[in-house]
Amino acid sequence: MATILLIDDEDSVRRLYQIALERAGYRVLTAESGKHGLRLLEHQEVDLILVDIFMPEMDGLELIPLLRKTRPANKIIAISGGSGQVNQLDIAKKLGADDTLKKPFSLQELLHAVFSQLK
Repeated sequence: MATILLIDDEDSVRRLYQIALERAGYRVLTAESGKHGLRLLEHQEVDLILVDIFMPEMDGLELIPLLRKTRPANKIIAISGGSGQVNQLDIAKKLGADDTLKKPFSLQELLHAVFSQLK
């Protein structure tokens, strides 16, 4: 069973994704911030990391290069619903994300992206 670390500052989003991923057979660890996610990784082995881009303290664009440096073998999927002139998801890919998901997306799209990265 693959283990996924889900890092997102929105509690309702974390719970929704966690339930969907667990029902699909994955073990899910959650963190409400980049710093909490990094602390969890000190003691946990994971196969995939889901990272929200827009979070307080340390956003996903700061976190992804740290994850790439400390966990080079882990797959990373960046998630963002933000819009603007700069595409944050393109930047996330350049910083090391393996895949991206633009909110809103369906739970089926989430599961497909996770499955694709873990196969």
